[in-house]
Amino acid sequence: MRYSDVIGQEAVKQRLLHEVGEDRLPHALMLAGPRGAGKMALALTLAQHLLCQHPTEEGCCGECPACRMTELWAHPDLHFTFPIIKRKGQSTAPVCDDYLTPWRNRLAESPYFTIDDWLHDMEAENQQAIYYVTEADNLMQKLALKPSQGGRRVIIMWLPERMNQETANRLLKTIEEPPSRTHFIMVCEQPDKVLGTIISRTQRINVPPLTEEALKQVLIQRHALPETEAATMAHVAQGSYTEALHRMQAGSEQDEFLDLFIDLMRKCYMRDIKAMRNWSDKVAAMGRERQKNLLRFCQQMIRENFIYNFHQHTTLNYQTQRESDFSSRFARFVNERNVIPIMDELSLAERDIESNVNAKMVFFDFALKMIVLLIQ
Repeated sequence: MRYSDVIGQEAVKQRLLHEVGEDRLPHALMLAGPRGAGKMALALTLAQHLLCQHPTEEGCCGECPACRMTELWAHPDLHFTFPIIKRKGQSTAPVCDDYLTPWRNRLAESPYFTIDDWLHDMEAENQQAIYYVTEADNLMQKLALKPSQGGRRVIIMWLPERMNQETANRLLKTIEEPPSRTHFIMVCEQPDKVLGTIISRTQRINVPPLTEEALKQVLIQRHALPETEAATMAHVAQGSYTEALHRMQAGSEQDEFLDLFIDLMRKCYMRDIKAMRNWSDKVAAMGRERQKNLLRFCQQMIRENFIYNFHQHTTLNYQTQRESDFSSRFARFVNERNVIPIMDELSLAERDIESNVNAKMVFFDFALKMIVLLIQ
């Protein structure tokens, strides 16, 4: 994968090329940015550049085994570590090697994917993907061996924010002082959730959202969207290629979340307690990760409806036509008096879901509070 294959991010590409060219790339690098910005694509491209046997000023040579995409996933000196789940009936904690086949299939399909895509690949159901301590031990065993090709060795660590303190402590010394010519490339979406001891041992490079123009062009070139439709989709996706891909799918998760949000707001306005309880039970049957995504979608909708009152729809709002139609009727209920309390309640609900609090209680409690908040 060449740097030219990565969508946008020209400044980040030039910085990586410059640091590799001058042999100043740090041993522990963190690519931090929002979903869909292309962090994994950059990480794979950088890994290929580092493992290339005959690198050029523009990246990999394109001829050696490390440069042929079909062989990169199986390169003996490229290791992946990522959050996983423990399967039902599994007696011991899993390691990433147990999931290498679906992981490589996911990367071969596209480096632009989300945790939800990966959970679907693992058939996670209601589980949350994390780093187990056994993965830290497994990685250290791999690094105890010499590089197979005698050159560099690269570890791509996806979503280190899902690493608990025990796992992080096991890896601290290795990340701080790795074996010679070993590079850690961390791909992070929420750097504020990464333990400070890990952050302090890495050099962070911020990967910004894609520009609307870059996203529009790739939607036209790769997906044959008409220019007007591509421009609208690029604006709504807010710089996320994965968001644009998901929204282009018929019956996308965003459509389902919008239906749930509209349904709840109507039930809260009508003070239909029984229907609100049924709504909570329905949402509680979803997996934890989808519940968190729903709460984030609700936060986005509250923000969009608050901004809608400023009548700057084309520049300040990021909504589909269906979302905008709903906002034209609902926005008057979101104002200066209740917007912050509503957002606070949604944040608390997301925190509780992440902490495995009973989902029925969390969502029903939020629904009850919305009855009062909507009339403020």
